[in-house]
Amino acid sequence: MIDLAKLRADTPGTQYVTHFNSAGASLMPQPVIDAITGHIALEAQMGGYEAAELRQNAIRGFYTATADLLNAKPENIAGTANATDAYARALSAIPFERDDVILTTNNDYVSNQLAFLSLQQRYGVRVVRAEDKPGSESTWDGVSVDDMAAKIRELRPRLVAVTHVPTNSGLVQPVVAIGALCREHDVLYLVDACQSVGQLPVDVMQIQCDFLSATCRKFLRGPRGIGFLYVSDRVLQDGYAPLFVDLHGAGWESANTFRLEPTAVRFEDWEFSYALVLGAAQAHRYALTVGLESIAQRNAELCATLRPKLSALPGVRLLDEGTHLSSIITLVSDHKPAADLKTRLLTEHINTSLSVYGGAIIDYGRKGMTTAALRISPHYFNTSEEMDRLVDTLSDAL
Repeated sequence: MIDLAKLRADTPGTQYVTHFNSAGASLMPQPVIDAITGHIALEAQMGGYEAAELRQNAIRGFYTATADLLNAKPENIAGTANATDAYARALSAIPFERDDVILTTNNDYVSNQLAFLSLQQRYGVRVVRAEDKPGSESTWDGVSVDDMAAKIRELRPRLVAVTHVPTNSGLVQPVVAIGALCREHDVLYLVDACQSVGQLPVDVMQIQCDFLSATCRKFLRGPRGIGFLYVSDRVLQDGYAPLFVDLHGAGWESANTFRLEPTAVRFEDWEFSYALVLGAAQAHRYALTVGLESIAQRNAELCATLRPKLSALPGVRLLDEGTHLSSIITLVSDHKPAADLKTRLLTEHINTSLSVYGGAIIDYGRKGMTTAALRISPHYFNTSEEMDRLVDTLSDAL
């Protein structure tokens, strides 16, 4: 059960802004802020190395809290600078060869698509995208599990890579069904959970992924500048490691040999902002305390109320498609560019963001777009009054 009054009392930003940009960077709760500022103050008093040594137990709590979020073990968690960094470390661990296939989707995140194309240019791998499943009324329902299965059987991909919740729409991809296929055919499976962890329950045992990347700043309500990577036991046991391992992830045994750390630590760098590590740990505990199922239910209720009100505005078209929708709403207007709508909302201290055409050229091209969409991402601390204010302001702006 969501205690909205307490959640908002814990969130000082709600006093100043109406925040519908949790898919970008959400508002941090006070325990997160206190953890960050407290450690920075400690570093100022006694030195950065000394403060980290003093707080070793608390720092280890980051791995426990993150593992608890994902139904994993602490030794399967690596801290990273951000989600893209985590994703790149996972990709770099796979010894791709010419003509290896990366099987992905039309809706994978733009940075992931760019990484795949870079691998294609440099190493001659093949990037193949599974077809989307037709929905109702000329819409689409995310990636087709049947087509994914057929392409896995036909192509024997080196890697299957799926973004759980694309940044450019409310779509929720069937990552559990795809994970079952990957295990059946013994294919490496990489999931981008950047937009799903914190707004939906994410269970790596259920998904059966080999790697899962995420950031802490979005729906988890942590600070910017830190993310994490889940690495499965089988990947660790098979000796996968990032291409550029450092002294934190491996030991230099002789002039020409090194030994990998046995845990996901091998995917980390030695240097961290420990203030952010401690802040992220608090954010993950906060989400667990509120309850991931409760968060998901609250977000679904907010969006079920907000989407019809937005679609009823004159000249507004919602771009979200799929049987299962997340807490990301994208729209375009026949009357005003999305950038103008975002600017108008900001004058009323209402935060939203833009989802640009270049970030989703396949999906947005199919939807007949060439410019940006307005992205609205409610979270469980938003109120019905805030949603009404958003809709009224947009109505006045059109």
